[in-house]
Amino acid sequence: MSSISHSTQVVIPDTIFGALKKNWGWLLALGIVSIILGTLGFYMTFAFTLTSVLFFGVLLLVGGLSQLVHTLTCKGWKSVLWHVLIALLYIAAGIDIIIDPVRASAVLTLVLAGILIAVGLLRIIMALQLRVAVAGWYWSLLSGLVSILLGGMIIAQWPESGLWVIGLFVAIELLFSGWSTIFVALAARQAALQETVRA
Repeated sequence: MSSISHSTQVVIPDTIFGALKKNWGWLLALGIVSIILGTLGFYMTFAFTLTSVLFFGVLLLVGGLSQLVHTLTCKGWKSVLWHVLIALLYIAAGIDIIIDPVRASAVLTLVLAGILIAVGLLRIIMALQLRVAVAGWYWSLLSGLVSILLGGMIIAQWPESGLWVIGLFVAIELLFSGWSTIFVALAARQAALQETVRA
């Protein structure tokens, strides 16, 4: 009886990474920078919070000004007045956030806590509805309970939590983004090596 050996190496199709195979080093560097920034963020949550909120305020201001300028080309449109009002609200919100980012971060943190609690309740309802048909329904239930717990903890420490919660979330996002970017870069490097071997 003859045994047939199978290669365990996965061949990556050429179309997945394209030019990234030649430039994977830049993506790897980006991932490393994201991880460094995310790690720093755990020790500088207040600075990260203020930076994130200020950036959000600037985006609102720029978006509002752009929309206001756009209304100049929309003469004769029935909804141009509403377009202007929306633009002015964006501008006002952006200026308000830039003037007092600490207060804005407290308000945004409270909104975030409310969203977490609402999402948690919806996940629990969904889990209870699916418990008969889905074997792993309790994971959705657990996820909902964790969301409610997080939201409750943020509210319990509010307004002090407004000084660090957003920065902490940004730091966590940077860490996860950094690691996923590194894995993509390494996969692109592997694809480049396979292409070299085939050539």
